Amino acid sequence: MKINWNYIKTFLLIGVVFFLFAFAEKRNHARVLSEVNLHFTNSENLYLTEEAVNKLLIQNEVRVKSIGKETLDLSRVEALVESHDMVESAEVFLTVDGKMGAEITQRKPLARVMASAPFYIDRQGSKMPLSEYHSARVPLVTGVNEKQLADLHPLMDFINKDEFLTRHVTQITRLPNGKFEIYLRQLDFVVVFGEVKNIEEKFKNFKAFYQKALKDKKLDAYQKVDLQFGDQVVCTKK
Repeated sequence: MKINWNYIKTFLLIGVVFFLFAFAEKRNHARVLSEVNLHFTNSENLYLTEEAVNKLLIQNEVRVKSIGKETLDLSRVEALVESHDMVESAEVFLTVDGKMGAEITQRKPLARVMASAPFYIDRQGSKMPLSEYHSARVPLVTGVNEKQLADLHPLMDFINKDEFLTRHVTQITRLPNGKFEIYLRQLDFVVVFGEVKNIEEKFKNFKAFYQKALKDKKLDAYQKVDLQFGDQVVCTKK
């Protein structure tokens, strides 16, 4: 009987490949995670640090450098990171070289609410505590409590997305009647905004007034600019 060595070599080669694959897979699963790499997607202002995130993991007994890849619960780690007051969302993953990575999106404050215990309102319209690492340069808000954030949020969201308003608005005050007043940088008049409705139309009218008054060099002539009357801007002179 003639032995077909080609078949034998093929079977042996397949066996070696499977053995090497199983060995590599076993080693990969047994590998201990050596490092944590954190990336902040909106890192222009850090309201928390890598040290703070690592401390959070340690406090919850997630010691990454001593845990094998197969024993790390990524969902739990992700939930822990997202539980931090300064985190909006997080995505945790493992790399093939034994490192844990995390893409962290911080919460973004739109305004600082002046209360007995000051806090921010974030871009989701929720209460956000102040950070011990960084103070946001955002407008101040007075006359608003936590229950009234839903009324404030559409106004602050519009201002935050508008370059002109972001540059000029420094303070917003909610009056007892629920109407809002706006104060601007380096200008001596108050903008009476009224109720939070027709936001785009009101600011469009205000910008037109501002450009005309700036051209005529009359911005200092007014003490009040009222946007509550449809297409009209009603001004009160000093």
